[in-house]
Amino acid sequence: MGDKAQTHHPGAAGRALAADRPASVRNVVLVGHSGSGKTTLVEALALTAGAVNRAGRVEDGGTVSDYDDIEHRQQRSVQLSLVPVAWDGIKINLLDTPGYADFVGELRAGLRAADAALFVVSASDGVDGTTRMVWEECAAVGMPRAIVVTHLEAARADFEEMTRICAEAFGGDDPDAVLPLYLPLRGPESPDGHACVTGLVGLLSKKLFDYASGERKESEPGEDQLPGIEEARDRLIEGIISESEDETLMDRYLGGEQVDTKTLIEDLERAVARGSFFPVLAAAPAAEGARQGLGTVELLQLITGGFPTPFEHPLPVVTTVGGEPRELKPCDTDGPLVAEVVKTSSDPYVGRISLVRVFSGTLRPDQPVHVSGHGLADRGHEDHDVDEKTGALSMPFGRQQRPVTHAVAGDLVCVARLGRAETGDTLSAKDDPLLMESWQMPDPLLPLAIQAHSKADEDKLSQGLARLVAEDPTMRLEHNQDTHQIVLWCLGEAHADVALERLRSRYGVQVDVVPHRVSLRETFADRAAGRGRHVKQSGGHGQFAICEIEVEPLPGGSGIEFVDKVVGGAVPRQFVPSVEKGVRAQAAKGVAAGYPLVDVRVTLVDGKAHSVDSSDAAFQTAGALALREAAVEARIHLLEPVAEVTVLVGDDYVGAVMSDLSGRRGRLLGTEQVGSGRTLIRAEVPEFEIGRYAVDLRSLSHGTARFDRSYARHEPMPPQIAERIREQAGDDG
Repeated sequence: MGDKAQTHHPGAAGRALAADRPASVRNVVLVGHSGSGKTTLVEALALTAGAVNRAGRVEDGGTVSDYDDIEHRQQRSVQLSLVPVAWDGIKINLLDTPGYADFVGELRAGLRAADAALFVVSASDGVDGTTRMVWEECAAVGMPRAIVVTHLEAARADFEEMTRICAEAFGGDDPDAVLPLYLPLRGPESPDGHACVTGLVGLLSKKLFDYASGERKESEPGEDQLPGIEEARDRLIEGIISESEDETLMDRYLGGEQVDTKTLIEDLERAVARGSFFPVLAAAPAAEGARQGLGTVELLQLITGGFPTPFEHPLPVVTTVGGEPRELKPCDTDGPLVAEVVKTSSDPYVGRISLVRVFSGTLRPDQPVHVSGHGLADRGHEDHDVDEKTGALSMPFGRQQRPVTHAVAGDLVCVARLGRAETGDTLSAKDDPLLMESWQMPDPLLPLAIQAHSKADEDKLSQGLARLVAEDPTMRLEHNQDTHQIVLWCLGEAHADVALERLRSRYGVQVDVVPHRVSLRETFADRAAGRGRHVKQSGGHGQFAICEIEVEPLPGGSGIEFVDKVVGGAVPRQFVPSVEKGVRAQAAKGVAAGYPLVDVRVTLVDGKAHSVDSSDAAFQTAGALALREAAVEARIHLLEPVAEVTVLVGDDYVGAVMSDLSGRRGRLLGTEQVGSGRTLIRAEVPEFEIGRYAVDLRSLSHGTARFDRSYARHEPMPPQIAERIREQAGDDG
């Protein structure tokens, strides 16, 4: 790619872009750990492509990465952002993703919208575990990838060593599938012995590309540079040829035949596009006043020449809203409309804006569409099928939205005023409603219990929370019926901080964070008996009801069982249901520490009634009193919820994770090897002990482990902990 003539003619900075055919679109997601330089690289590519001026600004004075005030305050990306640029007649949709693990939902949305990925790694930091995991996810679906090494200006930066690390981390069984296309060209050493990178050497073209002046200049290498180039070039050629579709090419090459550069570039581009070869490039931002950043031209050439078109992106499963399969041609601009909302955000002036990937058909402004959202009811997103009309279509440039007239299959576009559309929803024709299979989203496992700060906030809270979860499907909203708490389940502390900030700044809702309460239960440890006597006389009709009950424990999960064994009509038939009603009402309130009573059989054995003063209400009260009296002398167990936890962790951290689980009163159920170098640990752990496990596990495993949890059962908690809970309940009372 290094010998291609540069035919790019940049347009006006900030001009809106609309593609007319899928073949002229490239959708590229940038992936990498926090601080690797993704956003800086996007800005450098936009500068080289002419989307911004030399000062790196768009026409409104901002930068292409100006999206969210929260990002400026936190000094890191917290959401997916789209930056469209043009190069050689190709529209490139650059999708910049957050690198911090709490915002992996934004990363997954970017992967869904893209056809290829640029993995950005810092020469000073290396490859972290999270980046390796994302690489494996891309490998599982065959997504084409390339690697960009940044921060070459760092004192200890070593491009060759970083390439070796990338080959080891990403190459798997074939490290020769990860090789550099260019080698950095270093300038004179500074007084501290450090030499800045000023250009690149193209291994296929054997040309030098000097960026020292702020613009890319091509020249021939010196004789002293050729030996180092030839060695790296030979290895690159062998790597390309080994992935070539021409099976005779390797034999001819090893036999001494010279393979022309044009053939090598074509084979390289095919291997990159089908995800079997992963080139390594270097990049750096432009110096102040410069027109081009180091390596940006080479990257744009790789994207336009080597990355696949949307035609090569497998279409996700499409069905009717009733679930019937629907076969569609990939990327058919004249086919039925199928588009997906990959991100939802709110603009203070425009309102809700939906970032949409069009998979089939052509989307236009003011077009009637059907909006379908299914399968996320467990996260506070009720299934919905509604008809709406699209608002204006636009492309983002900094804080502005530039209008476009249409979006063809394969393109990305921002759509205004889709009031009911949520992230993950499908847009289709009003008369032909369809549903696209949603992408996998991580489960939020960190609970954040909140309450309105004031009465005014309480009035706005439900609407603010609804809008918050509509934008972010990785967040789950729970109204816990047992604890009467509103709980936002998040991916981590930073995710929770952003949620609170958005509630305050976007939706004007101030909330207080309160301790998260676990849903406890109570049960009888052994048999007991109780007598409920409710006798009152105060003029007119009095109240008279007496009942005697026996209580015995049942196996876990049995609930409350009520049995009538009254003989001789001691309790008239019409009042037996009243006793049961009173017992169940008291059981729901608890008998010891205020938690629901479960797993007992209550048997009504005797009682007394009055011909005038007995009533439904009196026997309800007597039933409740009988249950409370039975609990006075009985041993009452507090039951805590136990979760089944599965942890997928690198072998290096298995011992630490297992020890930590044991320290949380966990019972280890077993381990199994999963792939190479990973272990799946299964354990049962009380939910009291894993409230912050999402944060603690990340720290323990350096971000390389992930876990899932599911409710297993309630079981008695240790007496000393139960006593502490009872004391707290008494203090609160």
